[in-house]
Amino acid sequence: MGKKKDKKRFEREAETNSPAETQTDLSLLNAAGDSHRKKKPKTKPEKETNGETKKADDIPTVTVAIAGSIVDNAQSLELATRLASQIARAATIFRIDEVVVFDNKSSLRNNGAFSNQNKSNENDRGAAFLVRILQYLETPQYLRKALFAKHNSLRYVGMLPPLDAPHHLRKHEWAPYREGVTLEEKPTSSVGTVVDVGLDKNVVVDQALGPGKRVTVAMGTNQNLDYDLPRQVVSPSKPREDTGTYWGYKVRYASNISSVFSDCPYKGGYDHLIGTSEHGIVVKSSQLNLPAFRHLLIAFGGLLGLEKSVEEDNKFKGKNVRDIFNMYLNTCPHQGSRTIRTEEALLISLQYFQEPITRAMQGPVS
Repeated sequence: MGKKKDKKRFEREAETNSPAETQTDLSLLNAAGDSHRKKKPKTKPEKETNGETKKADDIPTVTVAIAGSIVDNAQSLELATRLASQIARAATIFRIDEVVVFDNKSSLRNNGAFSNQNKSNENDRGAAFLVRILQYLETPQYLRKALFAKHNSLRYVGMLPPLDAPHHLRKHEWAPYREGVTLEEKPTSSVGTVVDVGLDKNVVVDQALGPGKRVTVAMGTNQNLDYDLPRQVVSPSKPREDTGTYWGYKVRYASNISSVFSDCPYKGGYDHLIGTSEHGIVVKSSQLNLPAFRHLLIAFGGLLGLEKSVEEDNKFKGKNVRDIFNMYLNTCPHQGSRTIRTEEALLISLQYFQEPITRAMQGPVS
């Protein structure tokens, strides 16, 4: 209880003290953050079934949560599409594992400036729009036609800069793994499934799968596609496990900010939560100590900030936004503009967290 009181006292002082004064008491902030984390309910560790599962569990992940309302101020569908592209580019550049797009009441009430264009084609709005664009851009170019039906929300994606992620391979490139889509075509051997992996010739995998499914294929060392050698379908995490290669981000929709945490796909949930806000505590990146983590979450608010998202969530009724996160930080103090747009804050913050995350990953997970 003493550490919790110290944390609250430190945060109150941070609102009135200068940045230099705030940065001098870092040990108190880090100790309070560790204390908060330890009070989370403990979950039994997942039993190890084989070496591969243990290896996958040992790889830390970083998730960013973003309010879908950030597209509500876009004055056209084209500008909203470009905004979503900036989010996708930032997530890829900084090797983010998961992007969660959450809704809130204010965004549901606001249809957005571009929502009335081509009503007959049912434009997406807010979070739904952002999810669709993020998923589309993360998908390798040669798979998009098969995996995405024509939709008005995708009208301007052709003019966006590519992510150029490691799994977005060219036709002439050979790699140990490739993303593919299963086809209806039957293999000549009548066993397995034909998969389009973006090469001059389709490959056959040794599993019977339905058509239209995205899969990660282990290509092996034999580059002769004329030789009908069955390949294997593996987990999307396999390339990172084996070679350390970043293999894109996953996209998840959350109906509100509380669902961001409660619907976490990782065993045991997120073990360290960071909120970002202009009202947060100012700490230099070089002096920020994050605990060793398995699954880190960094949250960004919408047009009215994280405070409004928490206020509108019934599950967080009566709670202070600072009590929800282990750390509540201002990653861009002394800003010259009255506002920092979320797409700008994302780039600024992910660069800010680069060094602390690297240090935390080098330490053992408690």
